[in-house]
Formats: sequence, C-alpha cells, structure tokens
Amino acid sequence: MLKDRPVDGDLLSELLGPLRLRGVFRSRWTARAPWGVTGEREDCALLHYVSEGACTVELPEAEPVLLGTGELAVFPHGAGHRLGDAPGGPAVPLDGLLPGREPGLARRVSIDGPGPLTAVLCGGLHYDAAAAAPLYRALPQMLVLDRAAIAGEPLLGDMLDRLAGGWDGGEPGLEIVALRAFELAFVLALRAALANLSEGEPILRALRHPAVGAALLAVQTRFAEPWTVESLAEESGLSRSAFAAAFRELVGEAPMRHLTARRMQEAARLLAESTLPHSRIARRVGYQSTVGFHLAFKQWHGLTPGEYRKNADVRAGGKGFW
Repeated sequence: MLKDRPVDGDLLSELLGPLRLRGVFRSRWTARAPWGVTGEREDCALLHYVSEGACTVELPEAEPVLLGTGELAVFPHGAGHRLGDAPGGPAVPLDGLLPGREPGLARRVSIDGPGPLTAVLCGGLHYDAAAAAPLYRALPQMLVLDRAAIAGEPLLGDMLDRLAGGWDGGEPGLEIVALRAFELAFVLALRAALANLSEGEPILRALRHPAVGAALLAVQTRFAEPWTVESLAEESGLSRSAFAAAFRELVGEAPMRHLTARRMQEAARLLAESTLPHSRIARRVGYQSTVGFHLAFKQWHGLTPGEYRKNADVRAGGKGFW
C-alpha cells in the first residue's frame, strides 16, 4: 500500500515560487469595540495580521474564527468575509470606509468606540494569475496561522511586524520595497499554512500522496512532454484507473484537464512577457500544431493568443481589498 509522505520540497517550491505580486493595497486599522466591517469577494488574495488585541473573522456558512495578537488569516482567493470585534454584530460595508482601493496605495483607518482596541494590518495582494500554479485553485478559502505556526517561520513573523509598524509614507522607492515585502510574507505564509493544514485537507493529501504528488510535479515542471493518462499513471507507479481516481479525488479535476491548465498558464505567461512567435510558444507548452494550440488557447481563455497578447496591459489593472 502507498503511504503518505512529507510534502516534496521541490513540488512545494514549484507551486509557490512562481507567485508574483504586481500590486498591493495596504492598510492599517485601529478599531475599538464594538465594530464590524464586511467586504465582498474580490480578485486578489487577502491577509489580515493582528498586531494588537483580537478580532473575529466570519465566512459564509462557516464557524467564526478568533484571531489573537500575532496571528494571521490569509484568503488565497479573496473570499468575501466579515471582520469585527465579535461575531454576528452589525457591520458597515468596506466600500464606505475605503473607497477606491488602488494597488500601490496605503491608508489608515480608525474606528472609535468605548471597548478594547484592536490593530490589524490588511493587504489586498494582486498576484499574476498567469503565473500561479493550477493547484493554487485547490487552496482553502481561508488559511489561519496561529502564533506557533508563525514562530516556525521567523522571517515571516519579523516581516509582518515590520509591515504592521510602518511603511506608508512617501519615501522614494517605498512602494517597490513594500511590494516585495508583502510578496515574501505571502509566500512564507502559504508555505507555513500548508505545513500546518489538517491531514484531511484535499490539497495536503494531494501534495503528500506519493503517486499524485509525483504526477503533480511532472505536470508542473515537464508540461511540454506528450503526456497521456497512461504515461502519467506509469510515472506515478499506479494503474491507469487507480491513478485517475486518486488524482480526481484529491486534486478535484481529471489529470488531463490539470495538464491543460498548466500548459495554458505557461502559454499566457509567455504571451504576456515575451515576444516569442506563437509557433514557438506552442511547442514550449506541448503542442506540435500551432493550429491546435490556437484552438486550445481560445477555448480555455476565451481569446486567441494574439488577442491575449494585445490585452496583456489592460489586464494589469484592478482594485485592492482592505
């Protein structure tokens, strides 16, 4: 019987390494109870780091989560949620407190009240979706790191404390420094969160499963090879049927669809960041036929490769969160 193994370091690096932030809206909040703020889902990752006091986080149809001093909540997919001093209380819309949250800006928010003080660092982290590994979609809606988990990543704790303590002035070069600091904190937080997930989480089971993990590493790093379900199963050391069933259960989609996602991700990155002709990009992502590549790309992204390349600059815009 195959046994779970620790997460392969190379696979974890492949999954998290390509994440690149292209803009951060950051804010520092001081709020005295009673208070509550609610925000809708947005197209960026989010983080809340409590530097003083405590607060609760509520997702729809989930139990409230208490964040204490020195604890962090990460929302990889920008899930809408409520933040407040206690669960279930009144809440004001985020847009009313922080309208026009453009990447690159920094704001302070103060909410007065008679109760205890809470201070929170918040960030709306716009990452390059074309560079994120397809398995990123399988991350939970919220990842929580307690003080023990953050202590296991000393650089993460130090970075969060520094970000919570300042960096919203107008000094030259400050924006790029803050961007890279949030980028590092984001990747470190995801790495620590994956290491501390419960054993039942599908993404952790996928990463630790010896057969599925081997296939994920092959897809992530060798996507240009002429893979089939049979050859991926052979790479993984399972029969075709057993491999396909395990992969679908743990990853949430069929092996060949996951492979197509990885190929289309890399194709989009090359179209946006290079001047390579479409024929060379097709071969780099595993297509021998340029026509076949065009058809697959259009079906996946809703645009032809040429249209995607022309619109690359337009897609770089967007708002931050919190």
